[in-house]
Amino acid sequence: MIIDLEKYFSGDPVDFSGYDLDLSGLTTFQQNVLEKVRSVPYGHTITYKELAERIGKPRAFRAVGQALALNPYPVLIPCHRVVSAHGTGGYCGGFKKKDLKFKMMLLHMEKNQTGIAPRSTADDPS
Repeated sequence: MIIDLEKYFSGDPVDFSGYDLDLSGLTTFQQNVLEKVRSVPYGHTITYKELAERIGKPRAFRAVGQALALNPYPVLIPCHRVVSAHGTGGYCGGFKKKDLKFKMMLLHMEKNQTGIAPRSTADDPS
């Protein structure tokens, strides 16, 4: 895993979906949200609403955001790829406070490797 993280932060696209991650401390809903986020491809983004729809709970987009804030494996479970329909949305990334600059750095790093612009670029709060 360390080698894959080094590759990722060097700018190489890495698929972390094959790693077995322990989510047993979370509710079934939270586990479903985090597992579904693992299917969002490198360099792509989806909205909280789209993620809620993908798990079959189209009105639960705020609960989706709360589940993402509990992500115990930032980067491995790419919650930074989930954005608001009107901006970047939030990001805890394993930190106690929101770190939107780190989220934008990850999105821009992935964009630079794929050429796919993250939806949230125009709404970068920095």
